[in-house]
Amino acid sequence: MRRSKIARWGLFPAAGEAPAPRRKLNLRPIGAQLFTVGVTLFGLLVLTFVIGRMMPADPVRAIVGEDATRETYEMVFRQLGLDRPIWEQFFIYLRDVLTGNFGLSIRTGQPVIQDILHVLPATIELATFAIIIGATLGVTLGVIAAVNKDRWPDHLVRVFSLMGHSMPIFWTGMIGLLLFYAYFGWVGGSGRMESFYIGLVDDVTGFLLIDSIIAGDWEVFWSAVNHLILPASILGYSSSAYITRMTRSFMLDQINQEYITTARVKGLSSRQTIWRHAFLNIRVQLVTIVALAYGSLLEGAVLIETVFAWPGFGQYLTSNLLIGDMNAVMTCVLIVGVIFIALNLISDMLYRIFDPRTR
Repeated sequence: MRRSKIARWGLFPAAGEAPAPRRKLNLRPIGAQLFTVGVTLFGLLVLTFVIGRMMPADPVRAIVGEDATRETYEMVFRQLGLDRPIWEQFFIYLRDVLTGNFGLSIRTGQPVIQDILHVLPATIELATFAIIIGATLGVTLGVIAAVNKDRWPDHLVRVFSLMGHSMPIFWTGMIGLLLFYAYFGWVGGSGRMESFYIGLVDDVTGFLLIDSIIAGDWEVFWSAVNHLILPASILGYSSSAYITRMTRSFMLDQINQEYITTARVKGLSSRQTIWRHAFLNIRVQLVTIVALAYGSLLEGAVLIETVFAWPGFGQYLTSNLLIGDMNAVMTCVLIVGVIFIALNLISDMLYRIFDPRTR
């Protein structure tokens, strides 16, 4: 009797029953995915190298200056390896990247990767709050628009998203500063915090909100939040326009399916039909949309960082591009590509969680 209960629980096979075959781990999809990532990274390195060589900026002139002699120019030209064949230059670049050597920045004189690790947390902090605002607003408005198709809420949401997609983000940022900072005084101005708080909190993680919490300095924390609200809201509004339109399209496709009609015939409420059935079936598509929007925020925060004097990745890329610092520019382009590849990998993993059919 005891053995039959254990067999029922699946610990031992019942009498006369063959043991269940062990499920083998299929490593082929994992290997294929790793191969795809490797090929993509190699293509990204080739593209980055080509961009660096095709840029009109002269890296030698940026180092030696306009008044340098011809002998000095040629010496630096040889030191950079620009006198070697193009294929040899690429393999040197590939070797340096694989060993973590991205060169020195002309502007700061420090390793480029060190500069980027210093400025990237500010952009991640800004983009993360922006995507939270954008995804929450975009998904909610997209569902409302789909449920109320061709009625006034749908028209209102479509106008709202069209404005967010059409208005230049630098113009929206300047209007926001004039209105909410200069006129009403509701939010902080430029920078990550008030100038008299700079240096009061140790740079532990690079994320100002986290560092201020670690230090227990709540004045710095609320100053950082006050300065973060406006640029994150403007970036979030810009990304919500795209998320809203895609959510509306996905929801309309699901609402017109037969299973939704069946759920309504069975007496399920409109809320249950929309959120428990239709919305659950668009989660997989939304993962990709939100991931790509987040990557675009990390890459495209250049204008908003310039308007708000935000010391982040976008402002670092812009300033180095203007002076022709190709080591910094090429590394920034490479990092943006790696971020998008990583976000796609995360999207694939979330696919397997949300949709068992893809496992």
